[in-house]
Amino acid sequence: MSQQPLALPLPELAAQFLLRPGIAFLNHGSFGACPRPVFEAYQSWQRELEAQPVEFLGRRIGGLLAQARADLGAYLGAAADDLAFLPNATHAVNVVARALELAPGDEVLGTDHEYGAVERAWRFVCARRGARYLSAPIPLPIEGPDQVSEALWSAVTPRTRIIVVSHITSPTALTFPVTEICHRAREAGILTLVDGAHAPGQIELDLPALRADFYAGNCHKWLCAPKGAGFLYARREAQPLLKPLVVSWGWQPEAPGRSPFVDYFGWAGTADPAAYLSVPAAIEYQRERRWPAVRAACRALLAEARARVAALAGQGQICPDSPAWWVQMAAVPLPPCDPARLKARLWEEYAVEVPIVVWRGRPLVRISVQAYTTPSDIDRLVAGLRALL
Repeated sequence: MSQQPLALPLPELAAQFLLRPGIAFLNHGSFGACPRPVFEAYQSWQRELEAQPVEFLGRRIGGLLAQARADLGAYLGAAADDLAFLPNATHAVNVVARALELAPGDEVLGTDHEYGAVERAWRFVCARRGARYLSAPIPLPIEGPDQVSEALWSAVTPRTRIIVVSHITSPTALTFPVTEICHRAREAGILTLVDGAHAPGQIELDLPALRADFYAGNCHKWLCAPKGAGFLYARREAQPLLKPLVVSWGWQPEAPGRSPFVDYFGWAGTADPAAYLSVPAAIEYQRERRWPAVRAACRALLAEARARVAALAGQGQICPDSPAWWVQMAAVPLPPCDPARLKARLWEEYAVEVPIVVWRGRPLVRISVQAYTTPSDIDRLVAGLRALL
């Protein structure tokens, strides 16, 4: 059966999210929002843990996490043993950055659209290894994927050891052509790490087909899992490069034949695994509700919002109106303003939660549309911008 786009608003879905009534929440991209059925599964796991902690953590947790990884792997097109649960994508990036044995003079190449925490992680490591972190400029507006890949590749040198690139960028909300970049890097013998914090749940994924060596993702953003559910995917041949950030029982596993990669991150000490174990519930929640159709409806509403804000701001768009570039999150340029003050006033005076980011000194409003977003939320954003700009 074909999946036809649903019409927004979607009150039957909106009512299932735990967001405070009366606010226009247009910042799903920062931390996501969890629907009630998934949150209840999360709390159920927590209660089960507390009912018999030794049985749960001492005897059952390995099998439970293996099943959750298998479900996530099926969703991402990846083998379960090529995935490790971690609290978030930034944590996953740090695993790769700390483990990679950079030598003095080696170069780590990113773009000027990367998430600030990711840049900081690599600058921190490079400063201690005598390596260099380089940020390739990708100018706006963007007209085509070759513009991105060629601008990035122009900064590659014989010293480039790893390319670090966002799948969907945080400040500019652009979907980068990571498949082309990763394939080209593989042919050149350069490692790749894709920051996929915004991708799972917002776009369809087949991780092995990307040919990235490492992929860091979040399930608590667009997949709508509970907070603290992230993962690291590592290509089988690249796994020996990794070591755990926290050395625990998995460092020298007692059971032979298991994947060291899984053991490194399977048990780092007592922690609450409920967010990881709830990822299958989030996958099933979206599957049961025909999420590709929900996504299409969200994109239609975002297209309207994007056009209205651009007409109001008079600054043009940063990329074409195509799902190849954006789906449920888009950034629109604003005229010169005080970004922090504008963001605060939108919240304080209009109850609109939306980020005003600054990229290369240029203010952008980054709008997220999820199943709970209504046309009146967009009306309130436009009214606030009209009054405050």
